[in-house]
Amino acid sequence: MRNLKLIIRREYLARVRNKTFVVMTFLSPIIMVGMIALIAYLSSLNNDEKRIVGIHDQANLFADEFTDDDEVTYLNFSELPLEQAIDSVDKKEYYGLLFIPENSDRTYLANHIEFFSKDAPSNSYISGIEQKIANKLTNRNLVENGVDLTKLADSKTKVALQIETFSGEQTSKMATYIKMFFGGAAGYLLMMFIIIYGNMVMRSVIEEKTNRIIEIIISSVKPMHLMLGKILGTSFAGITQFLIWIFLGGILLVGVSAFLGLEVQPPEVSQQAMEQASNGEIQKIITDIVSLPLLKLIICFLFYFIGGYFLYSSIYAAIGAAVDSETDTQQFMFPIIIPLMLGIYVGFFSVIENPHGIVSTIFSFIPLTSPVVMLMRIPFGVPLWEILLSMLTLVISIFLVTLIAAKIYRVGILMYGKKPTYKEMYKWLKY
Repeated sequence: MRNLKLIIRREYLARVRNKTFVVMTFLSPIIMVGMIALIAYLSSLNNDEKRIVGIHDQANLFADEFTDDDEVTYLNFSELPLEQAIDSVDKKEYYGLLFIPENSDRTYLANHIEFFSKDAPSNSYISGIEQKIANKLTNRNLVENGVDLTKLADSKTKVALQIETFSGEQTSKMATYIKMFFGGAAGYLLMMFIIIYGNMVMRSVIEEKTNRIIEIIISSVKPMHLMLGKILGTSFAGITQFLIWIFLGGILLVGVSAFLGLEVQPPEVSQQAMEQASNGEIQKIITDIVSLPLLKLIICFLFYFIGGYFLYSSIYAAIGAAVDSETDTQQFMFPIIIPLMLGIYVGFFSVIENPHGIVSTIFSFIPLTSPVVMLMRIPFGVPLWEILLSMLTLVISIFLVTLIAAKIYRVGILMYGKKPTYKEMYKWLKY
C-alpha cells in the first residue's frame, strides 16, 4: 500500500509539474473564452448589419406588406423598368431586388415571383418573404370567397396546454430540455474526461516503457500497484486541471462579457422566456430545475465519473503497456472510442425521446456505455433498483477488466520490438 501511495504521488507531481500541463492548464481557459467571445462578437456584427432590399411590384399588391425594421430597409423601385431597377440595385450593392409580376392569377403569381441578388440570399429571409406573400394571397382568396377576415381573426384561439404530473405537480414545456441539458452535460463531460486523461495514462506508460525506466520500477513494485498508481495519479491531476479550468474560465467569461458588453446567452432563449413569463412559465421552469433529483444526480455523477474513468483507464494502461509507440495504438483505439460514442448517440437520440424505452434501459446496464447513458436517464426519473443494478454491474466489470488489464500490463510492460495483436494479447492472459 505504501508503494501505491508513492506511485500516485509521483504520477501526480510528474503531471502537474510538466511544462505542457501547466501551460495548457492556464492557456486553455483563455483560448476557450476567447473563442466564445469571438463567436459572440462576430454574431453581434452579423446581426447589426442592415440589409437594403428593393421592391419592384408591377401588380401593386405587396409593396405595403414589406415595412422597414431593425434588420431590413425596403426601397420601392416599381416606377423604373425591371432591367433598370436590377442594374440600380446591383450597382449600389443592395442585398437584392424582389420582383412581383403583374398578373391577377394567384397561382401564376405564387410561382413567378423572383428575387435577384448577387449572392445566394439567407434561407430564413426568403422563407419570411414567401410567408408574407402566401398570407396576402390567401387572404385575397378568402375575401373573394366571402369570408370576413375580421371574424376569422377573432375566431382564432390560442391553446396553451397546462402540463401536470399524476402526483399534481405542474411542469413547464421546457422540462424535457432542462433534463436533457443536465443529463447531456454530465454524460458529455464524463466522455471528454475519459478520452483526455485515459490517453494521458496510456502515453505515460509508453514513455516509461520506451525510456526503459519501467524495468527499474517494476523490480520493486507490483505491476498491479504500478498500473493503479498511474490511473489514480493521473486522475487527481486531471481533476485539479478541471477545477482550475472551471474557476479561471468562469472569471474570464464574466470579465470579457462585461468588458465587451456581449450576451453569451442566445437571444432566442431570452426572448422566448420573456414571452412565456406572462403565463408563469418562468416560475414553472424554476420549479422544474428545483424538482430535479439533484442530489441523486450529483452522487451518481461522482460514482459513474470515477467508475467509468477506472474502467476505461485500465484498458488504456493495458494498451500502453502492450505497444512501443503511440503509432502502434491506433489499431486498439477504435474499439475503445466506439462504446463512448455509442453511449452519447443513444443518450441524445434514444434517452431524450424515450428515457425508459428498451434501448435506453439496456444501454444503461452495459458497463461500457452505462456511465454515459445512465447519467442522461437519471434526470428523467429512474427507479432505484435500476441504478443499483447498473452500479453493481459496473463495479463487477471494473474488477474483471482491471484483472485482465493487469495481466496484459504485467507481460506487455517488458515486451519490446514486436507489434502486438489481439491474439497475442489473449495469450498473455494465460501467463
